[in-house]
Amino acid sequence: MSILSRYIKRRASYSLSHIRLKNLATMVSGQPLAINKGVEGVEGYFPLNEPKIGTPLPNQKNPIPKLFTPLKIRKVEFKNRIFVSPMCQYSAKDGALTDWHFVHLGSFATRGVGAIVVEATSVVPEGRLSPEDSGIWSDDHIDPLKRIVNFAHSQGVHIGIQLAHGGRKSSGYAPWAEFDPFGQHRPEVTKAFASREENGWPDEVYAPSEIPFSDLYAIPKPYTVDQIKDLQQKYVEAIERCKKIGFDFIELHYAHGYLAHEFLSPLSNNRTDEYGGSLENRLRFPLETAAIARKAWGEDAPLFVRISATDWAEGPERSESGDWRSWGIEQSRILSNKLKDIGVDLIDVSSGGNWVTQKIAVGPMYQVPFAEAIHKDGNTTGAVGLITTPQQAESILQEDKADVIFLARELLRNADWALDAAQALGIAVKPANQYERAWTRMIGNAKL
Repeated sequence: MSILSRYIKRRASYSLSHIRLKNLATMVSGQPLAINKGVEGVEGYFPLNEPKIGTPLPNQKNPIPKLFTPLKIRKVEFKNRIFVSPMCQYSAKDGALTDWHFVHLGSFATRGVGAIVVEATSVVPEGRLSPEDSGIWSDDHIDPLKRIVNFAHSQGVHIGIQLAHGGRKSSGYAPWAEFDPFGQHRPEVTKAFASREENGWPDEVYAPSEIPFSDLYAIPKPYTVDQIKDLQQKYVEAIERCKKIGFDFIELHYAHGYLAHEFLSPLSNNRTDEYGGSLENRLRFPLETAAIARKAWGEDAPLFVRISATDWAEGPERSESGDWRSWGIEQSRILSNKLKDIGVDLIDVSSGGNWVTQKIAVGPMYQVPFAEAIHKDGNTTGAVGLITTPQQAESILQEDKADVIFLARELLRNADWALDAAQALGIAVKPANQYERAWTRMIGNAKL
């Protein structure tokens, strides 16, 4: 008997199990009707997946890996611990997402991940990293985002958005306009910011201080205290739009050398007012903004923060005299604990991006020790960075170094990573109905 024949026989039996019976709408002459039931509570027709895509099938031969166990944060239960990192696509039109984003994010929704985070999305137009970045400063941005959220929900996956401001790195280029595929500057590009003629706004770039990221970047204008308060109100307005769109969670972007990270690091913040100088003052803008976001978002839904745990600058984080020289893990732990006290539910731990001569010790799982250090303080954390194999991901969770795994480039290389991971770890999870016939080998790990 062929694999397909055995699979069909198994599916016939499986169809009469309690899971498939949920899909049988009525009985006629004592016989069940095999109805292709649709998902309720979403716009449009989508076949219902029971159980949800990416959740373990019943009657497993092997124990369920922690990677495929649920995680409940506030009133949201994530079906597994494989999260899609926010990935800038530089493909929006005046801040509005396009069909590219629908296909890009929708492809993950159908392939078993536990959560999706929409790319860094600016709360003001001048906070975009490039003219083609995502935005949420206008009601015109609601419908394109709502379409993506509706599709994600139709596939049984929770979806959030990363709210951002690029700070001194704003008004840049899409990477392929500035660099070749190997990361080398194109010889014809002599600066790192888009001019007005290139749809940029180099004269309206804002940061904590008048310190450019490098000589190639625009010189930023320091935010006044009044402008900071106005910007924080823009976060509130963006969160109100998130509610209308239907996002399940929000992530604040405090990493990678963007505005909040710039306030945190003494390398990019030389202010002399209440937002600069001491550690307490440098923490002020991120903590204030997180508290404002928590209040605006409400108590039921999760609030995440992505941080850079270190600037990767030369020398120690703190001098022998006790002065903070750069941003590092010691200060990140202090920040994370204060964010937890405010009501932040998860720290998504990345690193770097704020120091142009950073020296990163790149290697497999190279950022996991930062997530582990913050996790040991009692914080729920996400690990990210060169996590490529299911075994690596599972070991991080089993060794209690983090609570979830954020994947980015590995998912770009293999959108089916979650299903492949289940197969590699010896279990069977639900594929999308439409793709089941491609996953008979994996499904065989359950006693159907």
